[in-house]
Order: sequence, then structure tokens, then C-alpha cells
Amino acid sequence: MSKHSAVQSKVAAHGDKMIEVKIRFWTNDIADFGKVLPKHAWTSGVVRLERNSSHGIVPGHPRPFHSLLDIGAVVEASLIEHGIQLHPSRKMGKYLSDKPED
Repeated sequence: MSKHSAVQSKVAAHGDKMIEVKIRFWTNDIADFGKVLPKHAWTSGVVRLERNSSHGIVPGHPRPFHSLLDIGAVVEASLIEHGIQLHPSRKMGKYLSDKPED
């Protein structure tokens, strides 16, 4: 029995096992109207979660970011909004402690 037994696991179709976060950068007003400057974008844009029926994810409204430094916080807010719980990877374990803080 898993330590996460409160949540029932289920079969997921191939391609539906991962949770996908999409980051899109604005490209407007860099080139002349109706054109793009290839491989150029602003440091702002939107973050959104992709639809995934196996995980019960229905995309909400895209969340804007205004700087590259904002992306992590916006991704975190999007995951929380959708009720997604992350589990630390093996490598991340070296930063975590089981001891309660004083």
C-alpha cells in the first residue's frame, strides 16, 4: 500500500502520464506589423497547464509573468491552483530534512 493511499491511482493512456506546463513568450511589436523577428521574444508572457484527463487537469486562465525571474513563482501558483502536489526527486532529497524546525 502506498503512503499516498488517500488518492486512488488509475490507468493512464500513453502520453497522459506527465503533467505539462506550457510557457509562452510574447513576440508582438518586435518586428513590423504582421511579421516576426525569428528567435526573438520579450522576457514576459504567460504560463498555463495543458489539459490532461488522466490527472483531471482542466486548463484555467493563463497566468502572466513579466520577467524571467517571475516564471518559477507563476509555475508554482499554477500548480497550486490546480491542486497538484509535487514529490521531491531522489537528488532533491539531499536538501530536505525529516526533522521538524525549531
